[in-house]
Amino acid sequence: MTPLIQALIRSGKIIYLILFAIIGFLIYQLVTVKKDSSSVEYDTNLIQEQIKNVGKLVVTEGHFSQVMTYKDQNKYLGDLISFDKKALVVINADVTVSFDLSKVQYDIDAPNKTLTITSIPKEEIKISPDIKYYNVDQSTFNEFTGDDYNKINKIAKENLAKKIEKSSLKSNAKNRLISELSKILVVTNSMGWKLQYNGEVVNSDKEFTQKIKG
Repeated sequence: MTPLIQALIRSGKIIYLILFAIIGFLIYQLVTVKKDSSSVEYDTNLIQEQIKNVGKLVVTEGHFSQVMTYKDQNKYLGDLISFDKKALVVINADVTVSFDLSKVQYDIDAPNKTLTITSIPKEEIKISPDIKYYNVDQSTFNEFTGDDYNKINKIAKENLAKKIEKSSLKSNAKNRLISELSKILVVTNSMGWKLQYNGEVVNSDKEFTQKIKG
């Protein structure tokens, strides 16, 4: 033992040394835990703020046109007499594909520094057609009615939906979605956190793109 400790033992003051050591250790632990807790809390708040900033409406717009001929017949007396109606229909439609990122669901595991995106909202497609009729031909016994216009509107939207599926509009919208969500990946990586989606860790924009597009 060192002369100092020997002297403390002889003087009966060793108990003070032990108490001092214990108090010093407790103070160190208290300060260390508080610091770590504050750091985790700061990281958590920063990540939540980033998700809030990303949580906006992402909208991709497109324009589609189509021309169709609508025909209808009313037949009587075993098809001996028929009354026809037809029209040339021109449809111009503005289409939007949107993602409401305020609906992104996530879970924060602060102790393990892991952010898990549990759900990404599906795209919302809005079709706003402008329908004009040309060369309208009808008879007194077979006139255009509200049912005809509703039917034309339904057919037009169905045809437009098929065109949208074949176009790049939806893929462009998803690319914008990925671009916004990648901002979260940048933040988590810069802070030493992990980002998970579909049960797997995301390490790069490329992986994120593959997982979202499936």
